[in-house]
Amino acid sequence: MSISLAQTVLTVLVVWVLLARWAGLLGRLRWPLLAPILAFTAWSLVAALASDHVTGSLYELKGLLSLGALFVIVNALTDPAAARRFAVWLLLALTGAAVLGLVQVVACPGPDAVGAATPLVGKFLRKCTRARAFYSIYMTLAGVLAMMLASALPRLARLGGEARWLGPAWLLSGAALGLTYVRGAWLGFAAGALTAAAGLGRRGLVAAAALVILGGGLVVGLPTVRARMETIGDPNNDTARDRMAMIQVGFEVVAAHPLTGIGPDGIKRVYPQLVPPEGLRRSTSHLHNTPLQIAAERGVVGFAAWLWIFVAFFSRASTVWRRLPPEPPGDRALVLGSLAALVTFLVAGLFEYNFGDTEVLLVAVALMALPFAVAGERVSADPCVPA
Repeated sequence: MSISLAQTVLTVLVVWVLLARWAGLLGRLRWPLLAPILAFTAWSLVAALASDHVTGSLYELKGLLSLGALFVIVNALTDPAAARRFAVWLLLALTGAAVLGLVQVVACPGPDAVGAATPLVGKFLRKCTRARAFYSIYMTLAGVLAMMLASALPRLARLGGEARWLGPAWLLSGAALGLTYVRGAWLGFAAGALTAAAGLGRRGLVAAAALVILGGGLVVGLPTVRARMETIGDPNNDTARDRMAMIQVGFEVVAAHPLTGIGPDGIKRVYPQLVPPEGLRRSTSHLHNTPLQIAAERGVVGFAAWLWIFVAFFSRASTVWRRLPPEPPGDRALVLGSLAALVTFLVAGLFEYNFGDTEVLLVAVALMALPFAVAGERVSADPCVPA
């Protein structure tokens, strides 16, 4: 609902964790992925100091504070049961956002009617042809819903008692994701769903078949979704041409500044001078491609540090998943869902700079925390990647 509200709650949680540790209510604090996160943060600082606009680049580094949510959530979730409850409430909250997105599109009165509405209703129904819920743009809603849908698949495939409410919530969220019309998020979800299906074995094949049927029904029932899907991979599509122009600029920037890049928040300064004639937009703050954005603004060293974060996450989380006992099966499903959600995040990031979208990044970091919260002290520390 609000970045400021989320950051306020995180601050309160930091204080609570520190006081609880001081009072002996918590065990030793856990710092998963500390080494790669520190490396990425340190090199981001180097890139900012080496840029031509030091003040603006340093200010942009405030976004890195969102990565600290990983440590806060891991330590606030004191046992696997707390992690499972947190995942349920996160799913329900995002389902609420999905329902609001559906209401927006269904009740969208058109631009003329919005002007005559009350300020609150007018703001909610502004740009209502694509579902966006609380967020300023549909890409944010698509990003968080795609991760949530992928993370919930392993739990839904278990067909346990929670499927009675998880199934309807999942379907509503899936419909809202479709009505965002964000193709990159659709592709990210497809990759996450394949990851979940691979981890589920035979049950995953059944889940994959069900997804194909549901997806086909959505495409048939919503012609606008079908029309949008048909443009995927079309090189003549205006959006695709514009993204290719951004990729060209990104590679030029990396080639010219390979070590430290041009500094965080630097793309918006150089893009107008480098955009080729085929680029539709003549200015932009990001390249709609997370790896390329990281490399352009922080150089290849910064990109390597960023990549280390996720390589370390998948290595550690996969270890947790393999070592968890068969019972309770909900823990294994939760960790597999986290892996699927982060695959969704990274694949969607090939088409959007979602690492720079605070709302999307906070949900991704929260889902990253779940395997470590479930593992507790059962997984020993790695000298390169602290537990």
